Amino acid sequence: MSGTGFPRRVVFQGLGALGVAAVLAGCGGDEGGTGSDDTPVEGGAALASTADVPVGGGLILTDEGIVLTQPTEGEFHAFSSACTHQGCDVTEVGKDSIDCACHGSRFDVSTGEPVVGPATAPLSEVRIRVEGDRILAA
Repeated sequence: MSGTGFPRRVVFQGLGALGVAAVLAGCGGDEGGTGSDDTPVEGGAALASTADVPVGGGLILTDEGIVLTQPTEGEFHAFSSACTHQGCDVTEVGKDSIDCACHGSRFDVSTGEPVVGPATAPLSEVRIRVEGDRILAA
């Protein structure tokens, strides 16, 4: 018996169950999105040139964790590149969608809203501003 009045085996089984619960909690998906706070880009930092973002498409900035899109000429948007289904990085930007190859989720290039699941939450918006031909973090 341990000093708590519980058999040692019960104490260790309980600790083991807590460890398993902690590991499983870390593996779960986050349908609530990642939030723009998860994208550590300093305000005013240059992200890309406007010429780098094709009209009707986009650009994935892997190191920054950001997707830049230009659905129509001169209209720029930025989102977190982390898919809201299970956090995989999105892999491609097409004319109509930002695509995640992990499980097939697709997001609208203008709003970040999911258009094909399994993701149900939108990509987190990242604030940007355009100055001349540069796209900057806001």
